[in-house]
Amino acid sequence: MTSRSLDNWLSYIESQHPSEIELGLERGSSVLEKLAISRPKGKVITVAGTNGKGSTCAMLTQYLTSQGHTVGTYTSPHFLAFNERIALNNVACQDALICQAFEAIEAARAGTPLTYFEFSTLAALWIFSQSELDYWVLEVGLGGRLDSVNMVDADVAVITSISLDHTDWLGDSIEVIAREKTGIARHGKLLVSGVVNPPNSLAETAIMIGADLRQKGEQFSYQMAENEWSWSGNNTAFEHLPIPNLPIENAATVVAVLSFMGLDPDVVALRHLFANAQLTGRFQKVSDAPVTYIDVAHNPEAAGELANRVAAFSKQPVAVCGMLKDKDINSVLATLVDKFSAWHLADLAGPRGAKALDLARSLEQKNATDLSQYDTVSAAIEVAANQALEEGRSLVVFGSFVTVTDYLAYAKGKQA
Repeated sequence: MTSRSLDNWLSYIESQHPSEIELGLERGSSVLEKLAISRPKGKVITVAGTNGKGSTCAMLTQYLTSQGHTVGTYTSPHFLAFNERIALNNVACQDALICQAFEAIEAARAGTPLTYFEFSTLAALWIFSQSELDYWVLEVGLGGRLDSVNMVDADVAVITSISLDHTDWLGDSIEVIAREKTGIARHGKLLVSGVVNPPNSLAETAIMIGADLRQKGEQFSYQMAENEWSWSGNNTAFEHLPIPNLPIENAATVVAVLSFMGLDPDVVALRHLFANAQLTGRFQKVSDAPVTYIDVAHNPEAAGELANRVAAFSKQPVAVCGMLKDKDINSVLATLVDKFSAWHLADLAGPRGAKALDLARSLEQKNATDLSQYDTVSAAIEVAANQALEEGRSLVVFGSFVTVTDYLAYAKGKQA
């Protein structure tokens, strides 16, 4: 067992369950009990939501570590390396430590079939337990109530947003999806909701659980001003906060989490956080020639955020877009159709990947012009980057985690 490399382990755990996704807590919980995991010295913060989970986890982690706390952060998916999923104090874990975790899980599971995500989650929890940390920040993979992250009782549950996504797994209405996501809350524990216009089922489920619910628009709010914003709630206010590169809705939720947790956030530290917070693939500037941004936006809500960002550009940017066919392609493209001067559309590999032709047909129905199609994201980038340079425009690469991963791999190859 100890001779396995991380790549060998990942190949092995991929083969241990017939399904990539199988919601439920029984399998993982039975193994978790055998691992005898100890909780952090402070709190477990669990974050669910359709959009904004990663941004919220990143900002919470960056604030807590800036204040001298030790933090374990578990997120998904990764871009170039599995290690990105499990971080200690904002630094990805080394191969050897992850392999040790997998060895412990393999010994404990005694043949219990685990999905790839269950293996990953248990590895993160084992590593965090071994590291004796102050806080754990855990991002839900899918839904909430039946996601393997929910094996651990949250001291603080956070819901960032709710919209229709993964309907095959979570249900076909906002009300049902809200119930699933609110399932991460616990009796007598804090639940912070950053959801705008929340469905009634969120509060109803919180009441049923007995959670201590604090909602955006009720117990806390934020106000925008020119080039800055302010937050108010919990009998306090924070003013003159810089506009973050990450979505401000999530920034407001982060302040609420810190405040209602009783951490008494420091306004200077908050200003530093929002001036510097960043996260891979969230409207991230990655190049100056041409100016290039990458964004994982792949559903209507995230597309709306991206549309607002690019609308502020002095000239319409050039787009490279690749999407998965199980996403709401028509709604995403309808939101963005008039925001780009040209579209370079790419096939995404794998059974879930949409074809560039399908994206082009959707855009043509919306009267878009200047459409080009490519077999790969890298081929699209080559042409789109040249066009952006020649025309003095920015380049935006978006549509999926897969698309952003392909960009990062392309950029890494260019640097080699």
